[in-house]
Amino acid sequence: MHFEENDILLRIMLGENDMLHGRPLYECIVQKARELELAGATVLRGLMGFGADSRMHSAKLLSISSDLPIVIEIVDSQEHIDRLMPYLNDHLEEGTVTMEAVHVHKYRRK
Repeated sequence: MHFEENDILLRIMLGENDMLHGRPLYECIVQKARELELAGATVLRGLMGFGADSRMHSAKLLSISSDLPIVIEIVDSQEHIDRLMPYLNDHLEEGTVTMEAVHVHKYRRK
């Protein structure tokens, strides 16, 4: 089965070492998204990046950085994304959040 819709892509960029109550913040965000019944979430671990402080984070063999970039992507309706924003506002101390309109093709088994 195939259908199309217009949704929002929420992209949350933070560091691997960002924590909340002793747990990685990215895990907490994904768990909250699940509790709020958002459509799904994917966590991507970056190989290299830098943020507002211009400090380089890299997975190179000789690098001492263990704070690699993390990107969480969630695609859902604006209404559902809006339910997650208060949680991000309360718990994200450093990072970037972007939202963009996307045209989605969804494929499901019958």
